[in-house]
Amino acid sequence: MAPSTHTVTNQVPPLVGYDVFAADRALTEAVERHVTPGILDEVRGELGSLGRSAGSAQAQAWGAQANDNPPALRTHDRYGHRLDEVEFHPAWHRLLGHAVSAGLTDAWGRPDGHVRRAAGFLVWTQAEAGHGCPLSMTHAAVPALRTDPALAAEWEPLLTSHVYEEGLRPASQKAGALFGMGMTEKQGGTDVRSNTTRAEPLAGDGEYLLTGHKWFCSAPMSDGFLVLAQAPGGLSCFLVPRVLPDGARNVFAIQRLKDKLGNRSNASGEVEFDGTWARRVGEEGRGVRTIIEMVAATRLDCVVGSAALMRQAVAQAIHHCAYRSTFGGLLIEKPLMRNVLADLALESEAATTLALRLAAAYDADTEEERAFLRIAVPAAKYWVTKRCTPVVGEALECLGGNGYVEESGMPRLLREAPLNSIWEGSGNVQALDVLRALQREPQALDAFLREVGKARGADHRLDAAIKDLLTELADLDAVEARARRLVERMALVLQGSLLLRWAPPEVADAFCASRLGGDWGSAFGTLPHSLDLATVVERARAQEG
Repeated sequence: MAPSTHTVTNQVPPLVGYDVFAADRALTEAVERHVTPGILDEVRGELGSLGRSAGSAQAQAWGAQANDNPPALRTHDRYGHRLDEVEFHPAWHRLLGHAVSAGLTDAWGRPDGHVRRAAGFLVWTQAEAGHGCPLSMTHAAVPALRTDPALAAEWEPLLTSHVYEEGLRPASQKAGALFGMGMTEKQGGTDVRSNTTRAEPLAGDGEYLLTGHKWFCSAPMSDGFLVLAQAPGGLSCFLVPRVLPDGARNVFAIQRLKDKLGNRSNASGEVEFDGTWARRVGEEGRGVRTIIEMVAATRLDCVVGSAALMRQAVAQAIHHCAYRSTFGGLLIEKPLMRNVLADLALESEAATTLALRLAAAYDADTEEERAFLRIAVPAAKYWVTKRCTPVVGEALECLGGNGYVEESGMPRLLREAPLNSIWEGSGNVQALDVLRALQREPQALDAFLREVGKARGADHRLDAAIKDLLTELADLDAVEARARRLVERMALVLQGSLLLRWAPPEVADAFCASRLGGDWGSAFGTLPHSLDLATVVERARAQEG
């Protein structure tokens, strides 16, 4: 066929060369709301710089290259010596290095550190979500290490450093370090108390040798790991360095890397310990309690990460529909497509608003906020991560066949979407965790109800939803079978309360009418037609260049 017949028309230009942070009004407003006024300009500046990098052609190319060239395991060198090293494409190191230099492992102790880090994490991981795992593990290890002041003094400056140094060397020779985590084993999964890895104490105080395995080891190329093992006094938490202080390699046999649905640029491995040197973190027999703060912090990152995936998917869908013409007009002007886009935009804004509110609670660190987080984190982790996959799937459909093609980037987002609902405890684990808090920690429920009650009287649909929720909460007998429904309602009531207080009226009205008022179908695009959907869509649009 002659080239002259192939004229390209009505194709959408790429969404590139834009500020991912500034283009996200829900996020920018959340930052303005939660950051101390005295440092707001500084935080805006650092997030704007990160946002422009994330929206650049270079960062988008890095993301595609890292995904297309997954890590490779090198178990041995040419002579048969054990190596157990994971090799990454240079694009992975560029993404990770940029993230570390932007402070995405540094939140603890910085002014408004959790809000500015969560916002940065939401922005930067839109370039490629896979490298979020080592960022999250490294950030979340800090509170666990603080149970041992000596360990914290040694490792915390490295974990919160803004310097990324690849390669395995003793920690004392590095300006920055990354952490991974190994909790689950073949036979137990989430039931970590069934772990069989043994920890045998040595003569040195707090030193042990570990023997056993980890079925899922997050970020196996890291400098150190927090792991659980059975000590004489019970299940305990340990720090396993990859390289010992004298420069020798610790015993850390990576048996294979997982072949995952998505998250392809990131390495997850199966590892074996055989006389592996470790230092105990926290008290013997208190391993779960020691590591639980790490788990809570990574659960918050699951919420933030899902909000990032939703935001990127919705931005791509609206961008496509703003340029693509069909049946005599732009897709974005078609009433039915506008309904779909508005529905997706609501889900994205609700997720972002909730994620940043949780981060702000970490920064406040008051007794009230800690009680609030006890329920709000697992409830948000349950609901927001569950919503991610259908949101991304519907956004992909907005691009039609173009969205189903790898070059669009949408299939990569869709494969990534289920991860956060599984990582750090699947849906049932989160729902049961909320039930435990309800039954054992009444102060957590009180704090949650005070938070949602701040919007009482603002919308009759929220008031009715709170009343119904209180009725459900009054009867916790035999509640396990309905735990998912209860936690879903708690998350929706919380999101509705936050949007009524902080979002534009058009957004809050549409959310309450659909998610709380029941005027909503089983698929996206079924919002009441009387709502101001055009304003909702325009607010969520990312303007390029």
